[in-house]
Amino acid sequence: MLAWALQPRIEPWEQTATVTGDVPGAVAGWDREQLVNAAIVLQAGEDLGLSDRDRTIAVMTAMGESSLVVVDFGDAAGPDSRGLFQQRTSWGPYEVRMDAYGSAVLFYQALDDVAQRDAMAPTLVAHAVQVNQDPLHYEPYWDDAVAVVAALEAARIDVEVTQVGA
Repeated sequence: MLAWALQPRIEPWEQTATVTGDVPGAVAGWDREQLVNAAIVLQAGEDLGLSDRDRTIAVMTAMGESSLVVVDFGDAAGPDSRGLFQQRTSWGPYEVRMDAYGSAVLFYQALDDVAQRDAMAPTLVAHAVQVNQDPLHYEPYWDDAVAVVAALEAARIDVEVTQVGA
C-alpha cells in the first residue's frame, strides 16, 4: 500500500511552497536558506503522510546531494542532475526538479517503493532511492538532519503550499 493512500495524491508539478516565520539563522552549520529548503522538504513529507523517520531521511539525502541548496548543475556522473536531490531528467520535468517542494515529492514517491525501509540504516534507504555510487555517502549527514528537523519542528514557522499558477 502506498504511504499516501490515505492522503490525496500529490502531483509534484501542481504545487510549490513558501516559508514564513521565525526560521532559525543557523542549525548545526546549516544556514537560513538551507533551513528553508529543509522545512519545505519536511512539509512535502507531512502532506504525503510519511513518518518522521522518512522525512528526516529526505532532509539527510538533500544535505548529501546538494547541501540543501537548489542547484542548477550536475556532475560527471549526472550532468543533467538538478535541484535539492540532484534528480536526473528521468525523474521529471526540469521545473519540478528545480522546485524544493516538487523535487521532495518526487523523492518521496521513489522512497515509498523501498520495501522494508524501516529496518534499514538511513543511509541505505537514501542509497536505495538515489542509487549513489557509495551506499554510505549519506551517513555523515544523519546527525545534522536529526538536529535540523528538531529545530524546525520547534520553530515558529509556516510552510504554505500553493497551486502553481494560482
